Amino acid sequence: MTVSWKLGGLLLGIVFFAAILLVKPIGVSTQFVVLDGVIADMINPDTIVAGAEGPSSPVSYFNKYAKDIANPWNYGFVFVVAMAIGAGISAAARGAFGGEGPVPALWRANFGASPWKRYMGALLGGIIVVFGARLAGGCTSGHMMSGMGQTAVSGFIFSAGTFLTAVPVALMLYKQEG
Repeated sequence: MTVSWKLGGLLLGIVFFAAILLVKPIGVSTQFVVLDGVIADMINPDTIVAGAEGPSSPVSYFNKYAKDIANPWNYGFVFVVAMAIGAGISAAARGAFGGEGPVPALWRANFGASPWKRYMGALLGGIIVVFGARLAGGCTSGHMMSGMGQTAVSGFIFSAGTFLTAVPVALMLYKQEG
């Protein structure tokens, strides 16, 4: 099943508007910090400590998010888990796990047929995006989607920077047509 980009964009806009109106703006990169803190606290239980004013951490990186690390099953964390589950359901519904397989023609034409090479490329790209997102104090959904939806200047600047970088990089990487 394929959804046109126009319908997909409209549905995405409705979801973002509803999220901002009913709960809070959508942003996901902070949840990676929360996950890091949960894992660190499992390894070293002194990472998050209970205090009179609530949870805190002697690790400055985690201190700002200590409350969420102590109780990770909040709106943002559940949202990120649901996104991963939804992506898996969508991929299965589109038949991405069969037929052409995990290596689309465009990727195959430029980088070969190895699905592991594609997985590693996606992982490396994801790491770079999350690093940049945390460096910018947000993520593409927080800055671009929610930020622009709230007419934040930072959202428009981030979006311009994203496209001014993504388009030339994609043109350099994908020289062959699939």
